[in-house]
Order: sequence, then C-alpha cells, then structure tokens
Amino acid sequence: MGAAMRRIQAGNALTAFGIGFTVPFLYIYVAQVRNLGSMAATSAFVAFALGALVALPFTGRIIDRRGPVPVVMGAAVAASAGALSLGLSTGLVPILLSALALGAGQAVMQPALATMIVWCSTPSTRTRAFALQFFMQNLGLGIGGLIGGQIVDVAHPGSFTLLFGIEAVMFLVLAGVIATVRMPHAPSIKDAVPRDPSQVGGGWKRMLRHQAMVKLLVLGFVVFFACYGQFESGLAAFGTEAAGISPSTLGFALAANTGAIVVAQFVVLRLVEKRRRSRVIALVGLIWTGAWLIAGFSGLGHGSAVMAAAAFVTTYALFGIGEAMLSPTLAPLVADLAPEGSVGQYNSAFALVKQMALALGPLGVPLGAGVPMLYIGVFVVVSLGIAWLALRLGKQLTPAQDNPSLLKGAPVAPAAPVAVAKAAEPASV
Repeated sequence: MGAAMRRIQAGNALTAFGIGFTVPFLYIYVAQVRNLGSMAATSAFVAFALGALVALPFTGRIIDRRGPVPVVMGAAVAASAGALSLGLSTGLVPILLSALALGAGQAVMQPALATMIVWCSTPSTRTRAFALQFFMQNLGLGIGGLIGGQIVDVAHPGSFTLLFGIEAVMFLVLAGVIATVRMPHAPSIKDAVPRDPSQVGGGWKRMLRHQAMVKLLVLGFVVFFACYGQFESGLAAFGTEAAGISPSTLGFALAANTGAIVVAQFVVLRLVEKRRRSRVIALVGLIWTGAWLIAGFSGLGHGSAVMAAAAFVTTYALFGIGEAMLSPTLAPLVADLAPEGSVGQYNSAFALVKQMALALGPLGVPLGAGVPMLYIGVFVVVSLGIAWLALRLGKQLTPAQDNPSLLKGAPVAPAAPVAVAKAAEPASV
C-alpha cells in the first residue's frame, strides 16, 4: 500500500470515527432532546438525504474534470459547518438546513474518496482496497458510537452539542489529511484517470445506455433501501415500538453490526474475492432474508424481553455479515464498469442511488411502528429480490468484471476501457 492510499484510508477512518458520535443518536436528538417529535426527526433524515440528492448530480463531472482531492476538501468543510450548526440548532428550520448541508457534504465525499482509491489501485488490488476502506469506516463508526453512547444524556442537550462538535472537527481533520495526499502522476490503470479533457465524462445519457451499469444501479438502490435505509429509521421504529427494545439495546445492536463487520471483513474477503461477484451479492440477499425473519421473531412477543433483545441484536449482526460481503463487490464493480474518464461520474451515480434509497428509507417508520408484521414481510420479499437482481446482473458482466481474481497475474489490456465504453453506447438501429 502506497503513502497516498495509507493517508486516504486514515482520513476515511477518522471521519467515520466522528460520524459515529452522532449517527445512532440523531433521531433521539431531534425528537426528544429538542422536543420536536417523531415527524420532525423523520424530516431531518429526509433533509439529510435531499442535500445529497441536490449535490450529487453535479459531483461526478467536477471530479472527472478537476480531480477528487479538491472535491473531498470542499465537501469536508461543508459537512463540518453542517454538523456544528446541527448541534447548536433548537428549531425545526435550522435543524433541517443544517441537515441539508451535512448530508450534501457527506454524500459528495463518498464518490470523491472512492475515485481516489481507484486512482491509487489496480483492478487486481481494488477489491482489497475497498474492503479495507469499509473495514476502517466501520471500525471508526463503532468506536465513535461506543464513546458517544457514554457521553450522551437526553436530559443535557449540551452533551449532544459536544458530539456534533467532535464530528465537525473530524471533518476538518479529513480535509487536512487529504490536502497532503499526492496523487500518482502515472495512473496504474488506464480506465481510472482521464488522459484528455475531451474524454472526460460522457454524460448521464451515455451511462444510462450502459445496461450493466443500469442494472447495478437498480440493485444498489434495493440493497441500500433494505439495509442502510432502515437501520436508523424503520427498523429502529420496529424495534422500539413492536419489539419493546430500549435505546440502550438499540445501541448494542448497532455495535453488534459494526463488530460483525470488523471481525468478519477479512475472513469474508478470503472467501469471496475468488468467487463471482453476482453470486456473492445474491447470497447476501438470502442472508438478509434470514435477518428480517429473526427481526420478526423479536416483535412477536412470544418470548422474554431478553430473547427479543437477543433476536434484534442478531438481526443487526447478520446485516453486518452481508455488508462485509458487499464491500469488496459493489464499489469495485462500479469502477470496473466505468469507461475511461468517467469513473467519477459512475461513482457519483452510485452514491446518488444510495442517497435516494436513504431518502425513501424513513417511509418505513409508520409501517414498522404501526403494522410491524407487514413491515417484516415487505422486507423479506425485498431481500429475496436482491438475490434475483444480482443473478440477472451477472448475465451482463464479463468474466473479469464478475470475477476480478481472473486479472491477477495478467497484464491489463489497454483495449479494455474501449470495450467498456462501446458497451455503454446504444445499439445501432
């Protein structure tokens, strides 16, 4: 791992550490600490996602033209301002505006950091690079969440202000670390860095004519909606309302999710990196189906409170196993599908899909709280849909795209990016 990659991964981990201080407690902060109620808390989640939806459509083109480093630094400053403002806000409007800024900043960082990782890796090392990024993110989130849980006190709003202040500082630390990164002048993969400004991008129309990428975007939306979109909204509402889970147990469940990822990440990596990506993603859908069924058991009320809590924690742990399997598959696949000069565009499109899923995720709150068993049934079906979509995507991928281990030990063919680019073009009539 080169110096640039080490600094990217370190900055990513420190940022995740700061985010971990606030992520588990945003709903409680808005609804209970600021006494604005559950609808206001849901609106804050929506505003967070809307900030991303506004910023991301323009992000990819800027990354491909200007490079990812200035984009990461600008996004970090915006996110820092949003986090600090959120911790100081007391009314609904200031909270929503702060959430917009924070959401936009965090979302823009994702494709920019992903592009930096692509620029500093090769097709054969990219899988491990993204797996390490995901591992470091979750390690930072877990440690931040555990420390934050010891600081927060619903009776003392200042404790939440402190958490958002720490998050704001960590974003500035990221900007400082990234400012020291020197990106390679001679990229190690031809399809990762634009060689000529005239080759940059290609626009949304070109990407949407790329069938494999479109199917990956659809799959990504369903994955993020069924997992991340529910963690802090619908599933949390189901646990607290239907299963009687306490806030402290919810914190343990989130810690179990992070712990499962940290413990399993590199074990899982050894098992999946030589296997077809589409089949690995399909297996994740089946694992998550089991997770939702176990969550349903926790809400039936037939067992003790301890059994319900154990089932709920197990649900989050199983989600973590699935996430560890996705980290070396989804993000690297986006980069492998991108034609020359468009990796920023493709990464931004995938981040946009993720934010759309997160924006719609809170729609599960009324269902999870009011009709819990229907909520579980819906997401059992959605998880089975992930497996089906993954297998369909596999039919659109080349052998090397579906199984990157085939590239190890073989030279990168210079014609590969051209072939991908041609695949993105519409068929002639």
